[in-house]
Amino acid sequence: MSYVIGIDYGSDSVRAILIRTSDGQEIAQHTHYYQRWKEGKFCKPAENQFRQHPLDYLEGLEKTILGCLEKAKDVPADEIKGLAVDTTGSTPVAVDKTGTPLALLPGFEDNPNAMFILWKDHTAIEEAEEINDVSRSWGGTDFTKYIGGIYSSEWFWAKILHTIREDEAVAKAAYSWLEHCDWIPAVLTGVKDVHQIKRSRCAAGHKAMWHEDWEGLPPKDYLQLFDSRLAELRDRLFRHTYTADVPAGKLTKEWADRLGLSEDTTVAVGTFDAHAGGVGGEIEPYSLVKVMGTSTCDIMVAPFEEIGDKLVKGICGQVDGSVVPGMLGLEAGQSAFGDVLAWFKGVLLWPVKNNPALSDELKEKIADELIPNLSEAAAKLPVDANAIVALDWINGRRTPDANQALKGAIMGMNMGSNAPAIFRALVESICFGSKRIVDRFREEGVTINQVVGLGGVAKKSPFVMQTMADVLDMPIKVASSDQAPSLGAAMYAATAAGIYGSVNEARQHMGNGFDKTYQPKPENVKTYRKLYDKYLSFGQFVEENT
Repeated sequence: MSYVIGIDYGSDSVRAILIRTSDGQEIAQHTHYYQRWKEGKFCKPAENQFRQHPLDYLEGLEKTILGCLEKAKDVPADEIKGLAVDTTGSTPVAVDKTGTPLALLPGFEDNPNAMFILWKDHTAIEEAEEINDVSRSWGGTDFTKYIGGIYSSEWFWAKILHTIREDEAVAKAAYSWLEHCDWIPAVLTGVKDVHQIKRSRCAAGHKAMWHEDWEGLPPKDYLQLFDSRLAELRDRLFRHTYTADVPAGKLTKEWADRLGLSEDTTVAVGTFDAHAGGVGGEIEPYSLVKVMGTSTCDIMVAPFEEIGDKLVKGICGQVDGSVVPGMLGLEAGQSAFGDVLAWFKGVLLWPVKNNPALSDELKEKIADELIPNLSEAAAKLPVDANAIVALDWINGRRTPDANQALKGAIMGMNMGSNAPAIFRALVESICFGSKRIVDRFREEGVTINQVVGLGGVAKKSPFVMQTMADVLDMPIKVASSDQAPSLGAAMYAATAAGIYGSVNEARQHMGNGFDKTYQPKPENVKTYRKLYDKYLSFGQFVEENT
């Protein structure tokens, strides 16, 4: 009998689950919401600045694991054999030579540039455009070719370049940079030299242009074209990367004591949340696993011998072993998914939140009931080819063809356009965005055999999921696990700890299966094809003219 812990760092919270390795049974779970993030500190949404303090991450790590152990008092600490972490990404931070984030050092405690730059931070749009322009014109290798041919402001190099240009103090103090998923395992295993930290293959390949074809990161002569400090930084970064089934080390005594675990606990190399979610969603070759939350990440795996040298344009990368070691991992996604609906909710709730005559209890009740009531009302509306059409680019576009400068838009409203009708158009827009990704894979010759949905939206919104099935004209299976990324991390932990010989073997024993399948309704499919064509035309107009 043995157990492992999977830890999933999200945008506003972190959750941990304690899993029995013999059958994947969840013994306990605990969630912690970042206090500073909840207070809105260090973020400027109007400027697309989203930063997170490393103390939020450390506090959440401790609280979630201790919370799990409190709920599972019968599980002895020495039977918990492994621990693995997944995080959002790209979420890099400037660090000193020991790998300590600058925000934990005197003088930088309240400097947002010294904190983790969250995946959804789009302050580096200009730097991303510069990287794309140079990559296509400098006359050498196009280092974006394995990440869809377009570099995004959400990613590693663009964020670093923007920060060192904006903040001289951070630029001088930063010995190196770390992804969030690399930092937590280093902390837990006591690595004090940034050069000794095992870097995530997933993070490096999908976001930092790392590839074996050019022996790691892009060379200095290319980086020099942007900033001499970027070229100098390369020697202080990394050459080698590791898949998430590899041990990063063992827990230090300090962290074993703080977490109530054994020093013999194996800590796996970190990875990104969506890729762990793909594993937790029991990914198979040519299955598209959609991790559906505030944004989406769409994950696939395929055999190397079948994809070969084929490059898929406009996605977030194709990386050896980024999901399942030994297979090619492909990533796409939408910059806003649940965030689109959350935005509309916020618009409607503004007069409620700012009404002093209403009690906090009543405000909370109205807020909790809003989306379910809108969903119920919207679901009763007929699918209409002449309905309102919306674009889901409220946080830019991730794929296909990243462009974070794009904005959302709505057309076709009249005096009869009420809240449920607008809400339905927004739901359809995020589903159309998903269809555009499916279409791109198919246009590039990549087969999609099935679609799997997981995450909060997939579990909680039948209206969204049925609309998705109708728009894609494909059945969608919903994973049973409420915490698929955490479960996937637990599978990585079980493999790194030697309980199973491979991630696939761990998945076979620890998978939770599926609890529902949404079938497309033929009467809606034909109408959605017409609406989808309008969505594409509207998107082209907005992109060309705004």
